[in-house]
Amino acid sequence: MSALTLELDNSFIRELPGDDDDRNVPRHVRGACWSNVSPTPVAGPELVAHAAEVAALIGLTDEDCLSAEFAAVFAGNDLAPGMVPTAACYGGHQFGHWAGQLGDGRAISLGEVVNATGERWELQLKGAGRTPYSRMGDGRAVLRSSIREFLCSEAMHHLGVPTTRALSLVTTGDEVIRDMLYDGNPRPEPGAIVCRVSPSFLRFGSYEIFAARDEHGLLRSLADYTLRTHFPHLLDGRDGAPGADTYVAWLREVARTTAEMIVHWMRVGFVHGVMNTDNMSILGLTIDYGPYGWLDDFDPGWTPNTTDAEGRRYAYGKQPGIALWNLVRFAQAIVPLIGDPSPLEDALGVYGATFEAGHRRMMNDKLGLAEPRDDDDELVDELMRLLVRAETDMTIFYRRLAEVPTAEGVAGAERIAPLLDAYYAAGPTEEVRAALVAWVDRWAARARSEGRPDAARRAAMNAVNPKFVLRNCLAQLAIDDAENGDPTRVRKLLDIMRRPYDEQPEEEAVYAAKRPDWARNRPGCSMLSCSS
Repeated sequence: MSALTLELDNSFIRELPGDDDDRNVPRHVRGACWSNVSPTPVAGPELVAHAAEVAALIGLTDEDCLSAEFAAVFAGNDLAPGMVPTAACYGGHQFGHWAGQLGDGRAISLGEVVNATGERWELQLKGAGRTPYSRMGDGRAVLRSSIREFLCSEAMHHLGVPTTRALSLVTTGDEVIRDMLYDGNPRPEPGAIVCRVSPSFLRFGSYEIFAARDEHGLLRSLADYTLRTHFPHLLDGRDGAPGADTYVAWLREVARTTAEMIVHWMRVGFVHGVMNTDNMSILGLTIDYGPYGWLDDFDPGWTPNTTDAEGRRYAYGKQPGIALWNLVRFAQAIVPLIGDPSPLEDALGVYGATFEAGHRRMMNDKLGLAEPRDDDDELVDELMRLLVRAETDMTIFYRRLAEVPTAEGVAGAERIAPLLDAYYAAGPTEEVRAALVAWVDRWAARARSEGRPDAARRAAMNAVNPKFVLRNCLAQLAIDDAENGDPTRVRKLLDIMRRPYDEQPEEEAVYAAKRPDWARNRPGCSMLSCSS
């Protein structure tokens, strides 16, 4: 037993029924929310990187994280006192179709830490071995996908996007066989394990599975646990006994937080890539980082997921609609708790209202417009049409827009000069350039009408338009080095992404640049599979 000390209070397994079958073999699990399962030991655990801020959340110091005990625990070779490893049962709709039981096939929860301020943080190892939910998989994860999940979890947090967090990245000393492109060419890759941290990993599919199986008693138990533990304010004055109106209020809150999350995704150009209902957090957090990506050139139809290449169901521009589709599936799952679905239908309206208002406010913020006006939607729509007319780097365009002078009398060429570096290839055509001048002149007049000095507007815009995002090509550079035994770039990226809105001029040439030509079609940089 490890010497690491954590304050654990494992409410999920204490308050909800578990699996009576202790066999760690793939199978259908009935009548249970979780299964006992031990992580599979690895040959040589070694810490690659850790997030000091996340360690502090659960009461660990840097010294703790650099210890041999830490590497052993967070590679699954040891347990700290109070840890009870389990895997959760859930289902989900995948690419629009009910997939039945899914569950934690390569994730094992170690327990829930309650920190000094009363916050609850569940610790989950991804890649720690097989569970009853692994189906045909081995429960392991490779270094490349683990680096991506570790870095993205923290990058998203520092961008201000609601997200799960990542504590540590540990290599295992073992090799894992994966067919990265699903093309019949598997190869051995270095294995790794990420410790993910979240108030909860409950997802829409956690409720869908019990509704689909008509296990309504278990559905109610899970829903009521969720309310007690994560939405206690909805139970105020009810003596802990939810009623139909409580479940409706719960859906409203889930709809609201989901909409707020999607607005943030759209703000920073993030594409999740696999928005199945089993990858949608009940807490409105970004969860399960697999084939994600950031828009380089602005393309609403882009998806980073090779599995989604044909249908593009989860493309950037479709994410708001898919989130609502997923919420409808969640609402259907909790109908048995209420009986009459009509109040749930009304509650779903919160999503559209929240997203529409939030997206409008977000776009005004990106454009540096303090006071929304009725004709701003037209200005935004015109910009969206303009951005797709030439290959335009989304992150750089919005960041450079803050540098555009708004004063009257500025010539068109001078006005758009700061934006030209945002274009790929040979830059905008003469036709696009003329359209850009016209739009920028209109935007400048709109900004000027508010009477705000350029410096104040620039500061406001730079607070919402990041300078640095975790482009796939940057993650791939870190992966390449780490697979060759050098984790320096992983740690460097972690540090840079802690301050995504700061200038950091010493890092700009590499880490705030457009996607390089070599990354345009390279696997891992352009599109990715779900292979882990």
